[in-house]
Amino acid sequence: MEYFLVIIGLCCMLVGIVGSLLPALPGLPISWLGLLCLYLSPNIEINYWILGGTFLLTVIIVLADYIIPAQGTKQFGGTKYGIWGTNIGLVVGIFAPIPLGFIIGPFAGAFIGELLYDKKDTKRATKAALGSFLGFITGTFIKFVFAMAFFGLFIYLVSKNWQIYF
Repeated sequence: MEYFLVIIGLCCMLVGIVGSLLPALPGLPISWLGLLCLYLSPNIEINYWILGGTFLLTVIIVLADYIIPAQGTKQFGGTKYGIWGTNIGLVVGIFAPIPLGFIIGPFAGAFIGELLYDKKDTKRATKAALGSFLGFITGTFIKFVFAMAFFGLFIYLVSKNWQIYF
């Protein structure tokens, strides 16, 4: 059973890293499940404070991932129309059958939202859409960095107890 938990944990870590780059998969929560598998493994020593701290980080980053693109839109001069367009575009982009819809969606949503606010100001709409795109890239980078940190923690905890497995 212990080998099973470690293998499932490793699979969760790898899927979590991929999921941190693809918005269709909840990457960081899946990575955290990998740490939970180690916690449930009887021969791996993992402090429940580490598990709780990583869970809190996961919740904060998942929430921030929805806020960052909207804030990027706002910082680049977007209005509430652009912020709503970003959020709607993010959801639509995930489910759209077009390649890279999850990247195009927030950009297009912010652009369309700003055009609904003022049809004549395409320069501001483009600038707000760029802010949305930069916010999306920033959120993705943060998720990837933390997914890699969770993977590093996973490897450290397993390697600390490597004699059990080999």
